[in-house]
Amino acid sequence: MKIALFPGTFDPLTLGHLDLIKRGSALFDQLAVAVMTNESKKPLFTVDERVAQVKEAVSGLANVSVITAQGLTVDLMNKIGADYLMRGLRNTEDFRYERDISAMNNYLDDQCETVFFLAKPEYQHLSSSLLKEVTAAGGDISAYLPANINAALKKRLEERQLMQVKESNEKTR
Repeated sequence: MKIALFPGTFDPLTLGHLDLIKRGSALFDQLAVAVMTNESKKPLFTVDERVAQVKEAVSGLANVSVITAQGLTVDLMNKIGADYLMRGLRNTEDFRYERDISAMNNYLDDQCETVFFLAKPEYQHLSSSLLKEVTAAGGDISAYLPANINAALKKRLEERQLMQVKESNEKTR
């Protein structure tokens, strides 16, 4: 049985991520999507919110599970019995970054095999941070997000903007 792990922060999950998940689910017997915590990023959604969002987005894929974990990816792979680490590549910068991570993972566990998927052209320019930025500025990025996540993103950013206005008003009093 071929088991793969697709880790990421998924803040938010994009249609580019979802495309990779669908393609991975067709290739592997089981695919675990791991919603991870990245200490260098300030997530817009909590881990539990992201897990729920991803679960809803992949609900039609019977061989895909959604999990969460902290720590080393290779430790998680061993814990769930995954043989493959699935990663997406949008551009040469991603390749360089992922190549180095793959080498480190292989150093930590020489059984860790990384499989790279090239992003489809329509998703190569996407990043979660770019989509959050455009949405915060009032842009419509609904073509790049699952509907449930697009609605949640808009709502969260509106909440944050209201909080900022409220804090600003309190400071000027």
